[in-house]
Amino acid sequence: MEKHISVLLEESIKALNLKEDNIIVDCTLGYGGHSSYILQRIKRGALFAFDQDSEAIRHSTNRLKTIGTNFTIIKSNFVNLKNELEKRDIHEVDGILFDLGVSSPQLDDASRGFSYHEDAKLDMRMDKESKLSAYEVVNTYTQKELSEIFYKYGEDKFSRNIAKKIVEYREKKQIETTLELVEIIKSAVPMKFRKEKHPARQIFQAIRIEVNHELDVLQPALEQALSLLKVGGRVVVITFHSLEDRIVKKYFKSKCKIDDKVKGLPNIPEEYLPDFKLVVNKAILPSDNELKKNSRARSAKLRVIEKIK
Repeated sequence: MEKHISVLLEESIKALNLKEDNIIVDCTLGYGGHSSYILQRIKRGALFAFDQDSEAIRHSTNRLKTIGTNFTIIKSNFVNLKNELEKRDIHEVDGILFDLGVSSPQLDDASRGFSYHEDAKLDMRMDKESKLSAYEVVNTYTQKELSEIFYKYGEDKFSRNIAKKIVEYREKKQIETTLELVEIIKSAVPMKFRKEKHPARQIFQAIRIEVNHELDVLQPALEQALSLLKVGGRVVVITFHSLEDRIVKKYFKSKCKIDDKVKGLPNIPEEYLPDFKLVVNKAILPSDNELKKNSRARSAKLRVIEKIK
């Protein structure tokens, strides 16, 4: 389990600008990589960490206990961020971290069905108690619905053809496993494109996003996160694909805009200035050194926003 390497670890910890007495929220606990670094630095503060995966929670609880006791793990989707913190009488915080995407142990555990390299039952649920799994998506969605999610969430140019092949195959039998699905995807993609990259990569990503409602929950969670920040507090977000990054970039930008009515005035009245500022204008990317050690960091981007008034 320890081989899980947290992406952009130093950069995200630095961006949180931690002080000893901070109250920090890790919205994506995973296997505790970022959280354990945060906990070491907030000896007199408190950490609240969210995750839906019982396996990850069990592992991280043991890991964090070796560092301190000033942490609370909340088994919930981060879309419930504000509500869950208010239940615990927390109404403002110093920093919030989102490390989106799937953690390596989830990918490496073949039985979870996230990987297109290993055979397993079609699943892909981050929360194993959730009703919707990859099996339902692949076997019950219409051809039009499949084509739309493959195109929207996977940005796959063969989405229509892949959806058609899945529906044709389904007429003979239900699609049970990951490698069965991979073979169907391969049969729908021209041979020359199969050599460029794995033809199932974007399709598996699209199904995973659909199963876990990953994009639906992102903006509402960001809105809650910004509303919880103290002045000087920061929200740090690590994304792993362009769709997530686009949502974060657009939302952060909208919160830092100066009102058009007063833009360009030499002295803009205080009430027209934004409450937030971008800490970095461009996304921070992994260093060459990190990419050498961890190929899964290749699509990662980090963005940071701070509350200034």
